[in-house]
Amino acid sequence: MGNSLKAVVAFVPSDECQKYLLEDLEEMPVDKMVDLSGRQLRRLPLHICSFRELVKLYLSDNNLNHLPPELEQLQNLQILALDFNNFKALPLVVCTLKQLCILYLGNNKLCSLPLELRLLQNLKTLWIESNCLRCLPEVVCELSLLKTLHAGSNALRSLPGQLRCLQELRTIWLSGNLLSEFPPVLLDMPFLEVIDVDRNSIRFFPSLAHLPGLKLVIYDHNPCRNAPKVAKGVRRVGRWSEETPEPRKRSGAVVEITLIEKPSPPPATKPEAE
Repeated sequence: MGNSLKAVVAFVPSDECQKYLLEDLEEMPVDKMVDLSGRQLRRLPLHICSFRELVKLYLSDNNLNHLPPELEQLQNLQILALDFNNFKALPLVVCTLKQLCILYLGNNKLCSLPLELRLLQNLKTLWIESNCLRCLPEVVCELSLLKTLHAGSNALRSLPGQLRCLQELRTIWLSGNLLSEFPPVLLDMPFLEVIDVDRNSIRFFPSLAHLPGLKLVIYDHNPCRNAPKVAKGVRRVGRWSEETPEPRKRSGAVVEITLIEKPSPPPATKPEAE
């Protein structure tokens, strides 16, 4: 079905039109997964909420801006993808799905997250990239099992000190924000393995050599005058990484060394869901 036809049909709320968009999805699939991505949906068909054993629900790339209260029936749901939609606020019904492990909220219009998000105590991966967040919602710091946080492409200028409470956090992606300094709280998180602060406004990097768990730090595209110092074996991606020396100081002046080869950052693709 062409996207243009889907877009027209999506405006018609009749059951027949909704069936057309869903391509006759009437029974729960054997694999307990429903993928309705890219269907031009403007509302979630209610009969999907009757699939009570559903484990994975993908609603990416639609035109959704609300969800029905009946979604609460999906208490076995572990993965919910709501990215690339039109949500200005996270529907509170999402916070009733207490078995969620992975939640995709990227590429919406979120300016905040509700306090009820703290109810998702099984959440391990949270994607909130490409929204309208000016600060990292402190409720994120209450997700005690969180391992991966994607918060790039927002308007973050700092991180809350409470973030250090997330002792299960291993990777944090902050590319494309408005950080003018390296977030001090990250220096108190020795369990971090991956730190991405690519494309910010950081001018100076403190030493990260004391972080024993660190494996990768991405700091490219910052107006920095130094590279972060790291322990042996830690990979750096950015200016003056392991392949190229840092500028030398002579008589108080910094002498730039020509970069012959500059490593490229890894592709910005989603990793496999945990």
